[in-house]
Amino acid sequence: MIHPALVSAPDVSIVIPVYNEEGILREAVTELLDGLDAVRRALAAPELTFEIILAENGSRDRTAELAAHLAAERPEVRSLSLGEPNYGKALRTGILEARGAIVICEEIDLCDLDFHRRALAHLRHHDCDLVIGSKAMKGASDERPVLRRCLREQASEISAKLKRRRLGAKTVQVKIRYGDFRTLTRQVTVEEPITEARDIYRLGCFLLAKEKLVSRPLRLVGLGVSGLSEVEGRQLVLL
Repeated sequence: MIHPALVSAPDVSIVIPVYNEEGILREAVTELLDGLDAVRRALAAPELTFEIILAENGSRDRTAELAAHLAAERPEVRSLSLGEPNYGKALRTGILEARGAIVICEEIDLCDLDFHRRALAHLRHHDCDLVIGSKAMKGASDERPVLRRCLREQASEISAKLKRRRLGAKTVQVKIRYGDFRTLTRQVTVEEPITEARDIYRLGCFLLAKEKLVSRPLRLVGLGVSGLSEVEGRQLVLL
């Protein structure tokens, strides 16, 4: 159920379908809300108001509960829960529930605030009715397909090793080395151990997006896990 509306309708609604995102939801939403302040400053529009609609769809973890808590804590956040895993329906429902004159559709682990800024600059001045961000467009620069393939392969290898040893991991690390040999390591820790490749991969992608690590040519990208514990043959699914 949608939480009670704000007193007045926002200028912009950001719709985000979420599924099994317990491990990153709070941090990602907090970062997005903080980043929107920077968008206001960049647009010289301190009066610009936003709402974030978390459209949960059939999660098997505590995502729906956590989304409801965030909505209760932050007036800019609203939550809805469909009770079934259906991304398209969650996105459509979120759009229909949106109260802003402008609607932005996003992914919880890949929010692009620079795109928000550039799109809103056009939409607020009525230069266009629709803005589409696509890596397939002429002039686009996006290394994510190569990086994602690399992360998927590493996540699959890590998952296979964990399952053979009946272990789960609570921490996922990403190591980046740039062309000038500068090296950075970032990590994220979740409450329950994970074993599945898709969980490890999603957390790796989250770190790359959150820390804006893909800002220049890379020489190396590595994925790792720590905080290991026995899982007694159980398959733990987080994301």
